Amino acid sequence: MSVVEARRPVRPVSTRFLRSELWLIFGRRRNWAGLAVLAAVPILIAVAVKLSGGPGGGDGPDFFTSITDNGLFVALAALTVELPLFLPLAVAAISADTIAGEANLGTLRYLLAVPVHRTRMLAVKYTAVVIFAFAATLLVAVVGALVGLALFGGGPVTLLSGASVSFGEALLRLLGICAYLAVGLCALGAIGLFVSTLTEQPIGATIAIVMLCVASFIMDSIPQLSWLHPYLLTHWWLSFGDLLRDPVAWGALEQGARSAGAYTLVFLAAAWARFGVRDVSS
Repeated sequence: MSVVEARRPVRPVSTRFLRSELWLIFGRRRNWAGLAVLAAVPILIAVAVKLSGGPGGGDGPDFFTSITDNGLFVALAALTVELPLFLPLAVAAISADTIAGEANLGTLRYLLAVPVHRTRMLAVKYTAVVIFAFAATLLVAVVGALVGLALFGGGPVTLLSGASVSFGEALLRLLGICAYLAVGLCALGAIGLFVSTLTEQPIGATIAIVMLCVASFIMDSIPQLSWLHPYLLTHWWLSFGDLLRDPVAWGALEQGARSAGAYTLVFLAAAWARFGVRDVSS
């Protein structure tokens, strides 16, 4: 090794590409509109329960019956309501736009000519999707908690198992629920990244991802397909309620985390394999 090679400075890892990608996501008005819709749901739930004087007839999730006792349950009710469609739709729209959006605008070829290695591009795009998934989930929870506490107050929280925990511990459990749900949404984002490498139409990719998610929920509700349920993307998502038991029932949560990890690895590998050999003409 020569002296010149030995003294060659190590180039620092630049985050400019990631910061640019995050600016594209969080700086667009349409994405702000989507986040506003997500934030409006917990507000609507809290106001509706407050004006009606109670949780109603109990047709909704179990969290609705506890809202008037503790405003923190507004966040849990909002997450439950938004999980089947709104949150997946938000993540689907962002992940579908990662590659297909660049191709649709005609900027993908120029972006690769910078040059940006394709593997690095996929890594940065998916990292941005992960950040958005966590941000969207936290947004729903934070808005729900703030509005709920303002309208119904706080204090110790009674868990699903009947035990009572302090308000601080309940907040930690809520953060754990947000993390668990975001991990599941990140798996959906990996699928979205793969679908985005197959087309140049982000709207079509978004529709395909949402339809896949809805189909998973539908199949999960069919008893005759019980053998398939553990392998469905969304089967373990509602297991977040086990974090509200004392002690925490970790079995289903661990299964959900492993399922999300498997989906993420498989579809990130598929996206890499597809994008690595794709001819970019736009």
